[in-house]
Amino acid sequence: MSIYVSGLLWVLGAAALSAIVVVITRRLGSEEVGEKNLGAGGSVFSIVAGLHAVLVAFILISLFDASNTAAEQVQKEANALVAVDWSSDSLPEPAKSKVEQLIRAYVSTVVDEEWPRMRAGEDVDNKGWTTLNQLRETIATAAPDGDWQEDRKTEAANQLWEVYQARQERLDAAGNGVNPVVWLALLIGTALSLLFPYLFGGPNLISQLLITITLSSTLVLLLFAIYQMQNPFSGGVHIPPDAFSSALDRLS
Repeated sequence: MSIYVSGLLWVLGAAALSAIVVVITRRLGSEEVGEKNLGAGGSVFSIVAGLHAVLVAFILISLFDASNTAAEQVQKEANALVAVDWSSDSLPEPAKSKVEQLIRAYVSTVVDEEWPRMRAGEDVDNKGWTTLNQLRETIATAAPDGDWQEDRKTEAANQLWEVYQARQERLDAAGNGVNPVVWLALLIGTALSLLFPYLFGGPNLISQLLITITLSSTLVLLLFAIYQMQNPFSGGVHIPPDAFSSALDRLS
């Protein structure tokens, strides 16, 4: 709920600031200057605003797709863990029990240690990778008795590789974000889009206020949406670790 309150405050602040600037510029005589430059300034503003709109739309779509992909990878990782456990259920002891123990330890590490770090945008340590390596060694050194157990061992190894890949995708999604150069382009484009209308005169103060406040609020709201979506494990997206919690319930 605090996310939406913050977004509303950002928009209200932008609207208030825009209203103040419009009133000041009108009182300083910008209307006469704006009428003289209306034609040329309008063409330039259309180009700047159009390029900025394309950039914002591209980033929002990319972040939306990245969030969906991250959620799919989380589910894939959790499902693959369950598949490893089910495949290892036919292996001889002590490999069978050790695999389940390591899977539970891995899930605990992901939920209790890695998820808070990803939510805060911090790097994740190697504890999870170490547990997966122990899983790989346990499965590799298991001594199957017969073709059926040999097939189950191969399937467990294949599913563990799926866990490796999905884990790497999850960690990459948590650490990507929006490049600082892209943020610079967004801020400059927003500033230019906000400054150009102040060069134009309007038919009256009220209409110019409404136009400028609407433009400012929209641009600020879009920037806020990008900021909230750049990390799929926090902010407005906030992918939960429910898939791993459900995986524990499905372990044999």
